[in-house]
Amino acid sequence: MALPKLTPEQRQEALAKATAARRRRAEVKGALKSREMTLTEVFELADGDEAVAKMRVQALLESLPRVGVQRAQQLMEEVGIASSRRVRGLGPVQRAELIKRFS
Repeated sequence: MALPKLTPEQRQEALAKATAARRRRAEVKGALKSREMTLTEVFELADGDEAVAKMRVQALLESLPRVGVQRAQQLMEEVGIASSRRVRGLGPVQRAELIKRFS
């Protein structure tokens, strides 16, 4: 699939939007790491925030205190979450299971 041709203005707009989304995801991950926000709050936020909804579940779990790459992968396997899954794509049972493990 060929990429669409963008005008310089459209390109700048897209870059600004992507930068804002990365900053928002970094804010959320930082809030999780410092325990200013809970996993439940992140899931509620993802329902209305596009940037958070597009965050990968593995990155979300790795930003929790005391959860690294290995533990995040292990948790995802136990709960039945694919490594490519994003927060928006989690089902209610998967969300509930993650909340139960980290509450």
